Amino acid sequence: MSTAAEHEGRLRFAIVEASRRLLDARLNTGTAGNVSARFGDAFLISPSGLHPQQTTPADVVVLHADGSHSGRRAPSSEWPFHLDLYAARGDISAIIHTHSPFATTLACQRREIPPFHYTVARFGGDSVRCAAYAAFGSKELSQALQVAMQDRRACLMANHGAAVMGRSIEEALDMAFELELLSELYWRSLQGGPPVLLSDAEMADVRERYRSYGRQPPLPDDAAG
Repeated sequence: MSTAAEHEGRLRFAIVEASRRLLDARLNTGTAGNVSARFGDAFLISPSGLHPQQTTPADVVVLHADGSHSGRRAPSSEWPFHLDLYAARGDISAIIHTHSPFATTLACQRREIPPFHYTVARFGGDSVRCAAYAAFGSKELSQALQVAMQDRRACLMANHGAAVMGRSIEEALDMAFELELLSELYWRSLQGGPPVLLSDAEMADVRERYRSYGRQPPLPDDAAG
């Protein structure tokens, strides 16, 4: 049986690896962005101002429910919105914040992503909202994200970047990549004029289909041949 220490070690390693994958894919550059994972009543988060290639699992910071932290590094300056989202959303266990090029381009135009493509529903609704602008690390930014994330798993952040949430670091990482692709597709579609949007009924049908999407039937019993 896995111990709490072993689980924490795996999460620390996964946060470092996710940060490096985001860097390699150019969803972040330098020390931008952050990754966190729920850990009991607390959460683990990437450190402030430390390049992912220089970050080790020991540099990952523990953030407690009262806002205090422990570890040899300071936590990412964006820790307040991670803290508040975990407190508000018991259904999520990982958060990733990026400055990815196309999502950030749309965020700087303060555009939401409308239902121009059915995979918008992947993020929980008929749009990916754009959170109101507030200074990074501020309580106001945290409040803006909570509004934009209501019934959603992703949002853009005005004049800033994007954030996604998942049930695991792996799922959140997949969603970060998918949101950037969706943002690129929307930006490209705008070059030909406003895209044709799916109707409410069409999006409702997509959301229903997503309820069973990706679920595999149980494997046949090996003993049965």
